Amino acid sequence: MFFPLYFDYRYLLFSLPAILLALFAQWRVRSTFRKYSRVRNMRDLPGLQVAQRLLRANGLSHVDVQGARRMLGDHYDPSKKVLRLSRDVARKPSVAALGVVAHEVGHALQDQTDYFPLRVRSGLVPMVNLGSWLGMILFFVGILLQFSNLVWVGIIFFSGSVVFALVTLPVERDASRRALQMLKAEGLVGTTDIQGVQSVLSAASLTYVAALAQAVSQLLYFVLLATGMGRRD
Repeated sequence: MFFPLYFDYRYLLFSLPAILLALFAQWRVRSTFRKYSRVRNMRDLPGLQVAQRLLRANGLSHVDVQGARRMLGDHYDPSKKVLRLSRDVARKPSVAALGVVAHEVGHALQDQTDYFPLRVRSGLVPMVNLGSWLGMILFFVGILLQFSNLVWVGIIFFSGSVVFALVTLPVERDASRRALQMLKAEGLVGTTDIQGVQSVLSAASLTYVAALAQAVSQLLYFVLLATGMGRRD
């Protein structure tokens, strides 16, 4: 009973567009980042200095800046009040670094102002971490045992990942909006720089749209299987 997930043509019908979108989004992020990593920013400031300047200007001096282990692994950790920057972003005075750093400082600013969607997303993390794998287990066990109630319980648990992906969109878009405002307010961008920063932020935004599309498509496929099982019952 596990085979429909892999061989049912309907799975491809639901999932293939989202998978292609995700692949395109990843390609666009990497190609855009690579392009603007070669363009020096107007102030000739590496990402680390930009981060320190923006944090200071926005009353976020308590936020620590640390290194991130992987490329494009830049993120803000609200639980530890830490901004982590990858080596290329921290050390290079590039336009790409401006966009990445300002976006993550935008998240730190959201945290400071208790931005509601960020609070909701942070609260969903434990539930999603548990529900995503537990939901899959319950779903497949229900399919295996032909127990439709268990299948639906699994779907309910798994649906948390869709809610999380949906809440993530306004959080990320707001962080990008704040990023542009901060860069302009601090005089860190010129006309050419702002176009590059917007391209970097736009490319990153597409990855979150793709993540939502993937979560929704998988959920719809699970619902289709569950509905078909209910009809047979």
